[in-house]
Amino acid sequence: MGRILSIDYGNKRVGLAVTDPLQIIATRLTTVPAEEIWPFLADYFDRELVELVLVGYPKQLNNQPSEAIRYINPFLKKFRETYPDMPIRQMDERFSSKLAFQTMIDAGVKKKDRQNKGTIDGVSATIILQSYLEGKKFLK
Repeated sequence: MGRILSIDYGNKRVGLAVTDPLQIIATRLTTVPAEEIWPFLADYFDRELVELVLVGYPKQLNNQPSEAIRYINPFLKKFRETYPDMPIRQMDERFSSKLAFQTMIDAGVKKKDRQNKGTIDGVSATIILQSYLEGKKFLK
């Protein structure tokens, strides 16, 4: 069984989270600058068996895609061209940044560390992945 990789793609930074090989636990992996995502993915896919990639897809409250799709859609297109055999799913990421921020408060993360956007992006990717894992439990 391979890992599931979650990507919270942003115009400046990309938050990444991953499951363990048994797909039980979601863990923050890292945050990389957006321009470094392709070399990062190539290296990661060489080292780890990944079964599925989840990409956060921002929607508005009315269920319409947010304006962030203007840079997420080109990323999705290039991903599918670069890794045509890798399964990829889009996950609704509404409120993931707000949940990430609240999670850090609840965990006692210092205010200065909560202001680090890279940390928020990584925690957001973890929340997206954990939501997927929780939903998967109900499908069994």
